[in-house]
Amino acid sequence: MHPSIKAAFWMGGAMISFTVMAIGGRALAGHLDTFEIMMYRSFLGVVVVLFVAKWAGKLSEINTQQLSLHGFRNVSHFIGQNLWFYAVALIPLSQLFAFEFTTPLWVALLAPLVLGERWTTTRVVACAVGFAGILLVARPDTSTLNIATLAAALCAVGFAGASLSTKILSRTQSVTCILFWLVVLQAIFGLICAGYDGQIEPLNHYTFPWAMLVGICGLLAHFCLTTALSLAPATVVSPLEFARLPLVTLVGFYLYDEPLLLSVFVGAGIILLANIMNIRAETKINAQT
Repeated sequence: MHPSIKAAFWMGGAMISFTVMAIGGRALAGHLDTFEIMMYRSFLGVVVVLFVAKWAGKLSEINTQQLSLHGFRNVSHFIGQNLWFYAVALIPLSQLFAFEFTTPLWVALLAPLVLGERWTTTRVVACAVGFAGILLVARPDTSTLNIATLAAALCAVGFAGASLSTKILSRTQSVTCILFWLVVLQAIFGLICAGYDGQIEPLNHYTFPWAMLVGICGLLAHFCLTTALSLAPATVVSPLEFARLPLVTLVGFYLYDEPLLLSVFVGAGIILLANIMNIRAETKINAQT
């Protein structure tokens, strides 16, 4: 089977996992706050990562080098993921996922400042085009631009900070080590933030299966996405990732009676175009070096 076809199957797994995680996050809204969701999800993640690392004989790869950078990465991801869980209960799923797709554009915008990469004309144009798409998705008027919409837009910034940090960490740290500190630090952050008032809602017969589903789907989604990227270039994988939008829109329509908004699809298409522009430009630069 051609690697690109294999990548498409793995992206299908990621697409389903992200969608189920959104359903789980919405099911937990009103029962657990976002910090509690993150805490329980990360506790499960610690068990899974340690078990898999032990089974694969990779426990020795876990170390405390660059712990400060691990910390920054996970603060960024923790903020982004909490904003995501906050928004998932309050705005249409299609709108939230369209905002999430702007993460690569934030990475492109911030990379010159964080990684010392140079600005290029294509990168600037791609970011401008992408943010035009954001305006279409957000439909910024007084009736729709609320705190939930803002949270959805800003979650991508948190994910971009985590992505940039991961790019630096991956130069010297293994995937096992990065994932270990991901789940451990976010479990600690979640415990502190959920328990600052001395009250943490325990899991019950309703929230336990949903919390476990969110945790499993979160890990599975990132594993599928990483595997797909290892099989095919980003120019192939990125457009496949946007297939999530029609799926989650249909889920929102059938499960939650959410409207099918043309502006979300048009805006997401513009964001996709901007991402493809940026990826193609970066691919050419990497081929020349």
